[in-house]
Amino acid sequence: MATRSLPRICIALGLPDVASLLDHARREAEAGESFLEFRLDFLNHPCAGAEAIAGFVERFPDCLVLATCRRHQNHGKFNGSIDEQFAILERAVQQGAGAIDVEIETAEMAPVRLTQFRGRAQVIVSYHNYEATPPMDTVVNRMLRVPADAYKIVTTARKPSDNVRVLATAKAFPRHRMAVLAMGELGFPTRVLSPVFGGIFSYAAPLYAEGTAAGQVSSRYLRNLYRIEKLTKAAKIYGVIAEPVRHSISPAVHNRAFQFRRIDAVYLPFLVSPAHLRDFFSMAEKLPLAGFSVTLPHKQKIVRYLDSVDPLARRIGAVNTVWRKSGKWRGCNTDAAGVIQPLSRLLRLPNSSVLIVGNGGAARGAACALADAGAKLAVVGRNADRVRALAKICNGEPLLRDQLHGRHFDAIIHATPIGMFPNVNECFFNGSIPGEIVFDMVYNPLETELIKRARAENKHVVPGLDMFIEQAVRQFEIWTGESAPRQAMFKAACEALEHK
Repeated sequence: MATRSLPRICIALGLPDVASLLDHARREAEAGESFLEFRLDFLNHPCAGAEAIAGFVERFPDCLVLATCRRHQNHGKFNGSIDEQFAILERAVQQGAGAIDVEIETAEMAPVRLTQFRGRAQVIVSYHNYEATPPMDTVVNRMLRVPADAYKIVTTARKPSDNVRVLATAKAFPRHRMAVLAMGELGFPTRVLSPVFGGIFSYAAPLYAEGTAAGQVSSRYLRNLYRIEKLTKAAKIYGVIAEPVRHSISPAVHNRAFQFRRIDAVYLPFLVSPAHLRDFFSMAEKLPLAGFSVTLPHKQKIVRYLDSVDPLARRIGAVNTVWRKSGKWRGCNTDAAGVIQPLSRLLRLPNSSVLIVGNGGAARGAACALADAGAKLAVVGRNADRVRALAKICNGEPLLRDQLHGRHFDAIIHATPIGMFPNVNECFFNGSIPGEIVFDMVYNPLETELIKRARAENKHVVPGLDMFIEQAVRQFEIWTGESAPRQAMFKAACEALEHK
């Protein structure tokens, strides 16, 4: 029993009553899950939960049940004594639990009690830090003083580099079986990468209930989107950096592309605040990251951290694609191609009149690319100084919103977040839209208020998803050197947006 290998994903079940616990456990088992944590401390009657294990494992003999009864002093929900805690865990093992989780605080106070389970169930000693990620050597040294079959170390990520410090722990102690994770949205990458770095398993939330820790996602996400069970230790790591990043559909699109082309790689969301951009590069070097997408709010500030930037991106002053080559960070801007390709199918760009709405990185990319293509540009936005600055760069005409009255353009490029989820009812234009072609860079929702109104006015429309797919295709080809599976990526994007 003590040497049984563990599946890569453990479903954490924290429910208030035994009937709900068993119902969710049954659903997970019927869906093919074989490693379930019964959080007995979440139950109104933990002893009843321990008793119920026998019936469950009899019905699902291939399932391994991990019994946990964490005390409230150690961020659990069990209010009893250590003796009562061990009595419940003992009953759980008698009833068929194949493993138990005992927090380090309890294990240190009663190390001899752990020996009663030796050879009968796997003993996992766990450490949790809900505040930060402390020096990991100190934590590991503390843990290894208590003999156990495996060790679980869970911290809270406060900056990107905390992820790599947590992951490196499993790799640094290969002779000891360790599960390592960082909680919170910042720590999400560890939930996918832990097994790649030598962690013995990761935790997931159940399909039909809340998880037991911040940052848990369903096993379906870990298995189908991130392919956690198929990644090897040689897998290349990519991602997107943004704040916020949870809304991004890029992981769905690029992971589908990797899967379609059978590439051993994974693409992850990295939550990075402007204050943590330098720290992110520290993490990127050590993981190591092979490349990443850049979006709000980093497209312009990222330039100062790169060793090489292509001429168009340098002129735009914004980068959305980064990769590592010969140990150097290189950057380019695929947003420009994402504008030119869809628009040129509808319009002969030389001498066409185009209104750029906005003045950020995306607007700059569109303006420079269109100027190079020979279009005559005008720029409008809320910040007059920034509008003038962008107009000067692309030899365009700066306009204030009230100066649009009576003007008309061949095409309008909307490059602001107005109308983006969750503010789906907003639109930059109050009256009629002053252009024949309306190109909205916003892709969530698929039908923005601007696109709806443009259709109602019988305009030609270019939805933001067209641009998104075009720039993602370019990114994939830069990173992998292979042709991108455009249709598969488009389908993945649509599916992801349907579930947002």
